[in-house]
Amino acid sequence: MTSVRPKLSPDTPKVITAWDVRTGVTVYRTSRPDWSESLSDAAILKGEDAESALAAAKEEETLVLDPYVMEVTEDGAVNGRETLRESIRARGPTTHPEYHKTV
Repeated sequence: MTSVRPKLSPDTPKVITAWDVRTGVTVYRTSRPDWSESLSDAAILKGEDAESALAAAKEEETLVLDPYVMEVTEDGAVNGRETLRESIRARGPTTHPEYHKTV
């Protein structure tokens, strides 16, 4: 399963994000490399490092679903044209504060 997403320039800071297969929770690829539910744990990548990390993530079909690159700022904050969508994914549902993630 893949989704069409905008192409980002090689110099754009990005993180790899996906959904955890077991829970459906949004996860982010870390520098270890493993997966974390916290955006603050994500490895911030550029250029070929991002492409390599994405390729490795796509090989982990039993762990994550639909990995893709997401634009962030140099310090890891959500950025770019999909800021609203990615902010909701990072913070959790907007239906009730009780269900939000602690960031």
